[in-house]
Amino acid sequence: MVFHRAGIEVAPWIPPLVAFGISFFTSMGGVSGAFLLLPFQMSVLGYTHPSVSATNQLFNIVAIPSGVYRYWKEGRMVWPLTWIVVAGTLPGVLAGAVVRVAYLPNPKHFKLFAAAVLLYIGLRMVQDLLKKNTVANTKADAEEKFQEMVRRHRVQAVQPGEGAAQALPSVKVTHFNTRRLGYTFYEESYDIPVWGIFALAFIVGIVGGIYGIGGGAIIAPFFVSFFKLPVYTVAGAALMGTFVTSVAGVGFYQAIAPLYPNMSVAPDWLLGILFGLGGMAGMYLGARCQKYVPARAIKWMLAGIIVFTALKYVAAFFGY
Repeated sequence: MVFHRAGIEVAPWIPPLVAFGISFFTSMGGVSGAFLLLPFQMSVLGYTHPSVSATNQLFNIVAIPSGVYRYWKEGRMVWPLTWIVVAGTLPGVLAGAVVRVAYLPNPKHFKLFAAAVLLYIGLRMVQDLLKKNTVANTKADAEEKFQEMVRRHRVQAVQPGEGAAQALPSVKVTHFNTRRLGYTFYEESYDIPVWGIFALAFIVGIVGGIYGIGGGAIIAPFFVSFFKLPVYTVAGAALMGTFVTSVAGVGFYQAIAPLYPNMSVAPDWLLGILFGLGGMAGMYLGARCQKYVPARAIKWMLAGIIVFTALKYVAAFFGY
């Protein structure tokens, strides 16, 4: 099948299959998988026009709602955190889209920029995972307790004689104002600065707008590494933030497309929807299975994927 706006030809079953495989794993960490679809589109499919960023965000719009629904159903959506992320990343994504089209249309320079961003995030995550920090380990107790409860829940569910399955814990917001946001997750309390999150979200939004992943996706590793929040509680917020900002990003790219008649700027709708359909199934199953996977394994998976992608971009920039 020929995708005219993207300028590529590919079998129609490949995009949804690839998106399903990627999003199943990445959605466990609150990442839609768009940051891995981008190198696949550019390096494997040969889709290097600026419109690849908008197509990537279209994938987010189609795929993400299923994962968010699953996290909401399980009581693990921190809604105040979600709206702070949206408020910060939304203007940043729009600014990033302008930078992408006006200053980084060359795919070679774009790849180097993307590599620098991803490498920083990935190495920071690896550093945190290798450190034996007492405070971090204490905060990780909630994740370990949650995992233990999930195991007991599974045993009780398949063995009726053990009694009724115990309800899994949900997030409870304790306070939310213009300065601080606090919530509890399985007897562990978390308190974070609202304006610190907003400022970080704005900066990440600019990067996300340039990279074409909505902004919210990059912020999930930041929440885990910088603010020491449990991955089981930030995944839904990060995905929802990515969804809202992706809607704005796609609309913005579509609106400015007439200003660049000689450049492919608007998304390839058919290709983006095909990717999104595969991602929709992958994210739902990933969100459903997340609670059965150790938090440390999810973090290592995120770090490994990010560092690998960054190094691949660096190698491509220098011609390797």
